[in-house]
Amino acid sequence: MKQKIIFYTITLLCILNVNAQVRQSDYNLLQAKEFSKDISLFKAKTFLTHNVLTTSETSLQFEAIPLAAASSGELTTLLYKCESQNKEGLVLGFYGNYWNDAGVIFQGYGFKNLPKEQAHEFLTKIETEIEKNQKFLKNNDDNNNIVFEYDDLKVMIWTTSGGYLIRVYWNDFDSTWEKTSFERSKRRFERKIK
Repeated sequence: MKQKIIFYTITLLCILNVNAQVRQSDYNLLQAKEFSKDISLFKAKTFLTHNVLTTSETSLQFEAIPLAAASSGELTTLLYKCESQNKEGLVLGFYGNYWNDAGVIFQGYGFKNLPKEQAHEFLTKIETEIEKNQKFLKNNDDNNNIVFEYDDLKVMIWTTSGGYLIRVYWNDFDSTWEKTSFERSKRRFERKIK
């Protein structure tokens, strides 16, 4: 009898601990360690449907293509196209940690839409500022920084050994975008949107 109680207790504990990897809560808060491109794509489609595209009783065709995710899990990029509404652009997905009153950590998210021309201008500005300030930045890795604003985004850039880091501030989000994911996002965006 004692063994059955122990067995059922262990089984019950295992069942309670095997929940979904990501659990949705109120206010765009998730119980997850980081966001993947797949989850970002799923959430961004909802953002596009409610905030970018005009929907009606008639079906609407659109593409949503994930471009790259920062290794930090704090920033993802997604391309969208809707030919019938002549809308295309880049969505930046921001993710960050929040704490509730009980001390439980959640990850919140938000999306920033950049229409095609604005997206191209934003990505080019980052690249141009890095090139323009390359000597200053490389003169003292980690310590020499540049910062600029674009729309309601603040961007800080500094070099590390062999590359650079881009820190993007938007609303209450503070996300790091490393060189590889930035360049991959820019290259894929420019290749897919002509």
